[in-house]
Amino acid sequence: MPETKTPNAPFDPVASLAATKHTFGEHGGVNMSIEASTTYTVLHAAVMPEIFAGQRSPDHGGCYLYARHFNPTVYTLGRELAALEGAEAGYCCASGMAAVSSTLMQLVDSGDHIVASGAIYGGTHALLADMWPKKTNVHTTFVSIDDLDAVEAAFTPKTRVLYTESLSNPTLVVADLPKLAEIAHRHGAALVVDNTFCPVIISPLQHGADVVVHSLTKFINGASDLVAGAVVGSNDFIGQLMDLHTGALMLHGPTMDPKAAFEVSMRLPHLPLRMVEHSRRAQLFAERLLEMGAPVRYPGLANHEDHGLMKSLLNDGYGFGGMLSLDLGSRERAYRFMDILQNEHRFGFMAVSLGYSESLMSCSASSTSSELDDDALRAAGISPGLVRLSIGYTGAVEDRWRQLEDAVRVVGHPDNLPAVI
Repeated sequence: MPETKTPNAPFDPVASLAATKHTFGEHGGVNMSIEASTTYTVLHAAVMPEIFAGQRSPDHGGCYLYARHFNPTVYTLGRELAALEGAEAGYCCASGMAAVSSTLMQLVDSGDHIVASGAIYGGTHALLADMWPKKTNVHTTFVSIDDLDAVEAAFTPKTRVLYTESLSNPTLVVADLPKLAEIAHRHGAALVVDNTFCPVIISPLQHGADVVVHSLTKFINGASDLVAGAVVGSNDFIGQLMDLHTGALMLHGPTMDPKAAFEVSMRLPHLPLRMVEHSRRAQLFAERLLEMGAPVRYPGLANHEDHGLMKSLLNDGYGFGGMLSLDLGSRERAYRFMDILQNEHRFGFMAVSLGYSESLMSCSASSTSSELDDDALRAAGISPGLVRLSIGYTGAVEDRWRQLEDAVRVVGHPDNLPAVI
């Protein structure tokens, strides 16, 4: 069982993972084996109908049926991620969006309602704002997740889910998870949290969330070489997702490749080390940018309005994360800034995604949040010149700082830095 949080013993995701990850390979190897089979034998004919009836499973009798249902390698990774989040169970799928869409589909029926943060990943926003009203008759009200009165007021008798990101993409607003959980549960709804920005750093289930989803593509995998997602929560909920008759993961079929599961699992032991260094560099750069008067936003800074809140949610020792932003006032300045960093200084790459060893940067309004229309962008606080930076850990810190400092000084900002373009 995963470690649980008590008043005298704060949840430790690393200790919880370590206790679960002690898994031998098929032939006694120190790494788990890759089970590449798509289908599985049973020893007796009567066992197969018992599996189809839900009477046998990996947890009950050690029975596997078909790779779209459960695969031993993928199943093991799900258990490891559940331990990392302090959950009873977890299962992995082909992408972060598969995790999000399957989770929400399992929790709502046609005609139901969702309350969601207005500042979320653009793909999730498009799913809820554009696709689902037409295809499923499920409607969503978007709110400022830090306005708890607005969150409460958005609930209706048909609301089944409150959806948020632990740290919003790309505005870096911190969700008050304990209070959001209180609101959701008071209305009989589930709190679903996308924790992609904050693995190890924040453990939402320990603060009242019911389900946590991840894009494993990002920090957890860390190498920007595969796409994957995960859902963690209760045994009952994961069982619902994999039900042969009504399970959203089982019937939609976003199956994770076992080879991908193996690769992600091999990278989990050094995830905490990577998160510490992502955080350390982001904190250092943010503090120095603030000192020079740059328009930086980072939850580790005391001037961030949610600094105290995030500090109260953090697991000890991993910092405030590797994401920061700079609002350069216009799209043109943002583009020039990124051009300098990539093409002149080789500071990082202009690319979507995050959590890579190299720094990645994008102008959110015209990339990862471009699914939002102008009104939604304004409501979410995403300006045309907002640059989202995922701070990597390659290169000497002082060299990287000089590159970043130079790009900011060259581009400037209309409010507080001299423009040189």
